[in-house]
Amino acid sequence: MCLSAAAWALIRACHPVPTAAVTTLTTALGVVLDVRAAQLALLALAVLAGQLSVGWLNDYVDRQRDRAAGRTDKPLAVGTIAPVTVRWATVAAALVCVPASLALGVQAGTAHLVAVAGAWAYNLGVKRTLWSWVPFAVGFGLLPVIVWIVSPQPGVPPWWMIAGSMLLGVGAHGANVLPDLDDDRATGVAGLPHRVPRGVLRAATALVLLGSLTLLTLGPAQTPIAVEAVLLAAGAVLAAVAAGLGESRLPARAPLLAAASIAALAIAALLAGSIQ
Repeated sequence: MCLSAAAWALIRACHPVPTAAVTTLTTALGVVLDVRAAQLALLALAVLAGQLSVGWLNDYVDRQRDRAAGRTDKPLAVGTIAPVTVRWATVAAALVCVPASLALGVQAGTAHLVAVAGAWAYNLGVKRTLWSWVPFAVGFGLLPVIVWIVSPQPGVPPWWMIAGSMLLGVGAHGANVLPDLDDDRATGVAGLPHRVPRGVLRAATALVLLGSLTLLTLGPAQTPIAVEAVLLAAGAVLAAVAAGLGESRLPARAPLLAAASIAALAIAALLAGSIQ
């Protein structure tokens, strides 16, 4: 295998979309909260390394299950990259994540390592339990805390920012499970989202994401009422689509795209509400 093909397979195995999304969100929040350039670069490195380790570990641990489910989008499942390569990539990313995190300071570094450890725990077994949502709630809830500590802002983030981020994480968990729900159930994954009917999961995911959007929209005192109204109205319409209302007249992927759109609105509200 040529180097470029191996590198591409390694990128695909790291869950590139969520890895890029979390790293970009954290960096953008750092910019909004006036984190100094050197600290911002270190923050981005720590988060990127942590997310890479989580993504690679996920595919490494699930390689047999993905192969049994016929996941042709997974490089390890189809054999385009060796398990040992992904294993050592996971170790390397973790070895970068730990010192980069601690270089942010004891408090911020510890908080970030707790979030990464939670994601590792999810990959290593929590995903098969009723507590599968906890690592997402903790990880997303800690995200604004980590950035806030690194920034020159005093104290801690407001409660609505932490609570809204936690709900965003739980909603992301539900939305992430939906596309692979049947394959996960068939291969023994029994997290909380897998134990409820698909329709209930879609409705719950939509409501949780709408709750996140509501907190992150109404929390900041400086947000104009007209903007709040537009965001919440858009969120309500998208939540109805995400829950599957009128599904027979919609494209098959409409509910999932609607859930992703609510999450995007919530992220935009989080960034806007962080502007001092």
